Amino acid sequence: MTTRIEPNAAPGFLNSPSARRRLLTGDRPTGELHLGHYVGSIENRVRLQDEYDCYFVIADLHVLTTRPEKEHIAPLPDIFRSMLLDYLSAGIDPERSTIYIQSMIQETYCLNTIFEMLVTLPRLTRLPSIKDMARAANLEQLPFGLVGYPVLQAADILTPRASIVPVGKDNQAHVEITREIARRFNYLYGGSVFPEPEVMVGNVPTLPGVDGQSKMSKSLGNAILLSDDAKTLEQKVMRMYTDPTRLHATDRGHVRGNPVFTYHDAFNSDKSEVTDLKRRYRAGKVGDVEVKRKLVVALNSFLEPMRERRAAYEARPGYLDEILVEGTRRTQSLAAETLRMVKDQMGMSFPMFGGRPE
Repeated sequence: MTTRIEPNAAPGFLNSPSARRRLLTGDRPTGELHLGHYVGSIENRVRLQDEYDCYFVIADLHVLTTRPEKEHIAPLPDIFRSMLLDYLSAGIDPERSTIYIQSMIQETYCLNTIFEMLVTLPRLTRLPSIKDMARAANLEQLPFGLVGYPVLQAADILTPRASIVPVGKDNQAHVEITREIARRFNYLYGGSVFPEPEVMVGNVPTLPGVDGQSKMSKSLGNAILLSDDAKTLEQKVMRMYTDPTRLHATDRGHVRGNPVFTYHDAFNSDKSEVTDLKRRYRAGKVGDVEVKRKLVVALNSFLEPMRERRAAYEARPGYLDEILVEGTRRTQSLAAETLRMVKDQMGMSFPMFGGRPE
């Protein structure tokens, strides 16, 4: 199905900020998004657009935690647009959701500083994901900013005072840090400025890469991208890892832990076909080639509506910038409100600078 785009329409935002609970999640702009992102978080973002006031952050400040060099900053504008295309093609609607650039929200920096005072270093260093990120980036030592990654994430989540956060399994522990910071702030300064946000993990918490060796990852080169064309997708699927113990099509195969069947379960809408393939695979009555070819058909069927939407939005490059600018402007207004509330509650709205009187 192709998304309707009015030829001269400017991006509008129909949600009232106070009408519904807010949702926030986002991604680091380090490249194109893949199927792992979709099942981990994007699927829930699309589904919840009519239920929550949704904010999706393109988290460019988080790039600096592992890639602070200028050569990694220079391509960011193009990556912003590419990521936005991934969002829109997946079904995120700029008329119902707010998409913005993290570094353009000045209040995020202020809240990050305040929140750093509310969490201890030992608490942060207990998170295994931080060391995993350092290893993935080939960092010999932990930068201060990387250790504080979950604090900056808390600033992202609490800037719009979000109460729900759709994330992948790897970020679940980070959101718990946010909950602790929100709880600590409310306790120290009274009131209930911040909600303690709930985590929502996707139906497929971890999608394996096509190599079968680890989770799907852009940096590992084992990903099927949301933007892959039909030929590229077919090439990746036909090279997929399956059951290493199965040498012939007549051998009994293992379905559990087999990435091809994990993908069938996640993306093949014909559940009777999946059931039949599993039965025959276990009995040694179907070969890997047939199972993979049926997965190619299923994945192309899943991605084709995204390709159509992408083509429609790609034809209007100026509209992409309008979405980002308007989404950032709207978030700036809400962020300013949040910071005023924080300063008032802390007693840091000093009257000599135009703050609240005693």
